[in-house]
Amino acid sequence: MAIGMNDLKTGLTIEYSNSIWRVLDFQHVKPGKGGAFVRSKLKNLRTGAVNEVTFRPGDKFEQADITTRPMSYLYAENDGRVFMDVESYDQINIPDEYLKNALKFLLEGMEVKITMFGNEVLGAELPSTVQMKVTETQPGIKGATATGSGKPATVETGATITVPDFVNEGETIIINTEDGSYKGRA
Repeated sequence: MAIGMNDLKTGLTIEYSNSIWRVLDFQHVKPGKGGAFVRSKLKNLRTGAVNEVTFRPGDKFEQADITTRPMSYLYAENDGRVFMDVESYDQINIPDEYLKNALKFLLEGMEVKITMFGNEVLGAELPSTVQMKVTETQPGIKGATATGSGKPATVETGATITVPDFVNEGETIIINTEDGSYKGRA
């Protein structure tokens, strides 16, 4: 479906300049002289790059048909991960390069949302928080509070995050998957 600059909305996904873009922000501008235009901030769903683009009244582009499907992570295979569609039970292998930061907190059996454009995988969205076991850290300090500077801890996926001084090896903690921060004990 062809759309123009007046149809832009935050969250809309479009095909523009030989790539797939999600509209992060936009602003209609009507200067005193000249024609109106739209200043927008777009995120490339293939590369993750964010660009500012100005659209004029005659500019047209296609709305991208993006699907987000719930899938369960099964196991690692070669340079990718195997996921199973929870509705159709179809399995697909997604190369690690498409999963980027999701790999730090991806556990077997975890349900994630896979974003696709046709048969092309654009990325994976993890739950906002995950529970993981601390596999390696310095011993906890008695009487330590959560306001200290913290210490590094390795979790079961191999990711290293900063935890409060009182957290011990073997404890299960809650991690924010957006920024990799410690949220609390499980």
